Amino acid sequence: MHPATPPTAGAPARQAHRTPATRRGFLRRFLATAVTVPLLLGGAVACGSDDEAGSDGKVELSIFWWGGDARAQLTEQALELYTKKNPNVTFKKTWQANQGYFDKLATLTAGGSPPDIFQIDDNFLTEYAARNTTLDLNEYKDNGKLDVSKFPESLWQYGVVDGKLAGLAAGENTQGLVYNKSLLTKNGLPEPTTGQSWEEHIAWAEEVSKKAKVPGTMDASAVDKAFWVWLRQQGKDLYKGNDLGFTVEDVTKWFELWKGARDRGATPTPDVIHEGNATDITKQLVVTGKAATSWVWVNQMPELKKNTNDDLGVVAYPGDPSAQWARAAMYWSVFRGSKHKDVAVDVLNFLVNDQEVVKLLGTDRGLPSNLDLRRVVSDDVTDPAMKLSIEVETKLAETFGPAPQVPIKGHSKVRAELTKAAEEAQYGRLTPAQAAEQFYAACKSAIA
Repeated sequence: MHPATPPTAGAPARQAHRTPATRRGFLRRFLATAVTVPLLLGGAVACGSDDEAGSDGKVELSIFWWGGDARAQLTEQALELYTKKNPNVTFKKTWQANQGYFDKLATLTAGGSPPDIFQIDDNFLTEYAARNTTLDLNEYKDNGKLDVSKFPESLWQYGVVDGKLAGLAAGENTQGLVYNKSLLTKNGLPEPTTGQSWEEHIAWAEEVSKKAKVPGTMDASAVDKAFWVWLRQQGKDLYKGNDLGFTVEDVTKWFELWKGARDRGATPTPDVIHEGNATDITKQLVVTGKAATSWVWVNQMPELKKNTNDDLGVVAYPGDPSAQWARAAMYWSVFRGSKHKDVAVDVLNFLVNDQEVVKLLGTDRGLPSNLDLRRVVSDDVTDPAMKLSIEVETKLAETFGPAPQVPIKGHSKVRAELTKAAEEAQYGRLTPAQAAEQFYAACKSAIA
């Protein structure tokens, strides 16, 4: 399964083949000028009046996503299933690797030719919604054409920007503390548990360092998702409206917490911490053997397991687990100016609520958003790491708190600045207070 790491510049786009129309039939009540026939997929959309079919009643939707070959194959198969059930709808499919995806999407948008449907994540959803690029899906949700009734409420709400539903969660994810179970068993050490305080976690990590001779925990001071959870446990948040939801003092306390952990030998040395700050999942310290834990997303467990022969476990981040929430691993959004927005929304509804297609897609974009179908998919999973991920996240869902607001414009810069400031403190070039000042000032500039 692919993590929801924001793409960066680099790889060329790949153009897929078009799926031919194979059967007659079309979307019920789709267009006044088109012949109305029975819809083979339940829940047809008929909210707007902007949809335009060709003279033959056919519609071609453009769709753009990022991911690897496996995701591309699954997505193409899912879209072929839609065409099979709605023969007058075909797709112009474009996908590419993570690198360069948002550069390409920005270019398409600036050129006035965004795809009808596109994949997006929480680093950029607010930015695209603020530009009125994304269609407000609330109307479709309210009239049942886009069914989120089986979603965790906080999951679909995590697509709301300024009161508008800008993106539909393609899957669910949450924060996970992954630990090396084999290492702990070998040394007779206890496993971490959900609900331990941050101080208890650091004390546990110090004991692991002493007994196992492997640093007990990756230093999480540069991990934005860990900082975010910690802030929510303090009654704060990463953002509040169009401003930051925390103070310099909050950041100072966070950096001091981890300086204390480093001073106690609970974490690796700065050079190794820097290694762990890399976003590449294959370089996380829990699988390179340089720390007993790593701070990741729960859905990254299977990818981590591919890179180690050791048994791994996963629990919530330290502190009150209700600070975690049902995060959209990524979203599907519809271009506001699409000539086929009603059909595009129906495709979204199909991708998350049709049992056949949800079973096909599995957990590639996170755990299925539809809880009923998530159970169906879970029953079919054979990969032990994936099974554990589903079990842990399903258990954590019982304690999830309300979703925070979707990150504001500049979030990707805020994340980068946290790493920069945290490393200044990790290497001892700045005190926690000085690093906090640097980070706060950089954040203010990033969101201005």
